[in-house]
Formats: sequence, structure tokens, C-alpha cells
Amino acid sequence: MKNPKAILITGASSGIGHALALEYAAPGITLLLAGRDQIRTDEVARACASRGAAVKTSLTPVTDRDSLAREILAWDDSHAIDLVIANAGISGGTGKAGGESDAQLREIMAVNVDGTFNTVNPLIPRMSARKRGQIALMSSMAGFRGMPNAPAYSTSKVAVRAYGEAMRPLLKRDGVDVSVIFPGFVKTPLTDVNKFPMPWLITPVKAARFIRRGLASNRARIAFPWQMYLLARFMAALPLCVGDFLLSRAPKKS
Repeated sequence: MKNPKAILITGASSGIGHALALEYAAPGITLLLAGRDQIRTDEVARACASRGAAVKTSLTPVTDRDSLAREILAWDDSHAIDLVIANAGISGGTGKAGGESDAQLREIMAVNVDGTFNTVNPLIPRMSARKRGQIALMSSMAGFRGMPNAPAYSTSKVAVRAYGEAMRPLLKRDGVDVSVIFPGFVKTPLTDVNKFPMPWLITPVKAARFIRRGLASNRARIAFPWQMYLLARFMAALPLCVGDFLLSRAPKKS
């Protein structure tokens, strides 16, 4: 969608979500920003308002299905949402202990998968009825191949990719566009904990610009940087035994 006027962004208090809010902030734009941190969410709201946008904020967790749905639908009643970016997510990793705990796995799935469903699903019937709207789902390069250094995160992002790519042709007949976003390494709180080299690391500002251009062009997959995308597709195409051999030697996340 080239010129969305009402935009819902989750995970807006930091990282890519913060950068996207600032990227879209302008006169005539209404931003509906959901974040976990009161101070950071208020800060980004003020920054967006200083650029001329009308801003509303929420601290409702994306895991709170009923409360989030009520809030989103109330927002949609007052400002028909053109674009929803389901960006909220958390990471994890095997670390030195050699494995993710069951609690960690379930938290990651609750935020990254259930939180995505909770964000976009209330809007699908309304967008379909209006024959207009765009849905953007935040996956990852880890969505192309399960990564042994972050099993739960990889699983969640594979699920998000599959959901978005399944919904795109399904909703196209109703005039609703769906795009899946695949960032490489972006300098955010999620990657700040990584102690290993991160090739082609980019800033959130640059990531937000990639995403906005991709959404304006209604690209099915918005993957960046291109070098990381090629590497991810190559790893996914390898025979499993070869991929397992290479990935078993990958550095562990903290």
C-alpha cells in the first residue's frame, strides 16, 4: 500500500518497530503504537507527534488476546486501519547451557506466534469487508531454516512465514495485501546480546526504509540485506545432512 493513513505497529517501543513509527510519522497520518515499556513508548509517541502524526499508544501485551482485540477494534472504529505491522517479538538461544528451557520456548511462541495472530486476526474480517488493507508479518532469516542456536525463535519465525504466505493468496480476492518481512541482522536489543560476528549488520532506520519500500510495492517477501537473503536461501536448499553439519558449528546465542 503506497499511502496508508492509519497504521498499527506492535513492538513500537524499540528496534525496528520504533524506527518504523518514525519512518511513517507525518501530517495526516494516524499511528497506533503498541509497546511493552511505558517510558520508551511515550518517547516514540512524542517523537512521532513532533513530526505531525496523530498518535495513540497501548501497553496491552500482544499475548492478551481478548484485551488486545478490544483495543484494536476500538481503534479501527475511530480510524479504519489501513496497515497493520505485527512486529512485536522476542528472541532466545541455547547459550552455554546447551538448550532452551521449556518456559523459554513457550514464552517465545506465545509472543512471536500467538501475538502475531492476536494482532492481525481481529482486523482480517474488517479489512475484507472494506476490500482494502495491508498486513505485514515480521518473520526472520531464521524463518527459512531451523537454526540450532535458537530453536524456539526459528520455529516461531517459520510459523509466521507460513501463515503469511498462506494468507496472501487467500485474502487477495478480498483486496487485502499480505507481506512477510525477513530481516537479517539489525542492531536492536534482540541482537545486542549476540557475542558473535553478525555479517551485514544494518541499523533499524535502514531496515525501516527497506520495509516501507517493500510494503509500498506490495512485495510478498521483504528480505534484506540481499546478501543475507541469498545465504539463508542457500542454507535452506542444502541437503539436511550438509546443513546440519555446517549449523552444528555455528556460534551459540547468549
